Amino acid sequence: MNSIGEKISEVRKTKGLTQEGLAELSKMNLRTIQRIENNESVPRGKTLILICQALGLNSEDFIDMARQENKKSLENKIINFIFLVSVNIILMLIIGYLTLDSQANLNSRIGAFLLSFFIPVFIIYRTPSMTGIERLLKFGTGLIIYIIIALIFVNIGDTIKTGLIPCLLIALGVLYLGKDLLKIEE
Repeated sequence: MNSIGEKISEVRKTKGLTQEGLAELSKMNLRTIQRIENNESVPRGKTLILICQALGLNSEDFIDMARQENKKSLENKIINFIFLVSVNIILMLIIGYLTLDSQANLNSRIGAFLLSFFIPVFIIYRTPSMTGIERLLKFGTGLIIYIIIALIFVNIGDTIKTGLIPCLLIALGVLYLGKDLLKIEE
C-alpha cells in the first residue's frame, strides 16, 4: 500500500501537475509539498484538505490512509522492540555461557572472543546506515547491562580471568567503531 506522500505524488503526476503547480493551487509552500511527497512529513488537518481540494480528491480517504499508516507504524515499532530485546538477550546468553560456564575451557573462551567480534561485524554489515551510537544503543544495551550486572554480582577478577568483560568490551567497541574499522561506505 502506498503512503500518503506517494499517493499525492501519483495523483499529482496523473493530473499533469508539477510540485510547483500543486503548491500554487493549494496555496502552500513548495518545500512543504516536497516534504510530503518524500514522506518526510505527513499532511494533517488544513494542509491535507488544501492538497485534496487542489487535486480534486476526498480528504476522508486520505485521513483513513493516515490512520492505517500510524497503526502499522506502531505495530512495526513493537515488533522491532521485541526483536532488539531478543537479540540483546541472545548475545548476553551466548557470551556468558561461553565464558562463565563452569565447564568453560580455553576453546569456548576463544569462541566467545571470536563471536564477540563476528556477531557485531554481521550487525554492522546489516545496518550500514546506522551511526555507531545508534548501533551501540540498539544492539549493545544488553551488553552494557550485562557488564554492570557482572561487576556487581561477580568478582571482577573472575570476569576478567574468564574473559567475560573483555568479550563484552570487544563487542561494544566493534559495534561502535566497526564501520570505521571495516571501512564500510553507506
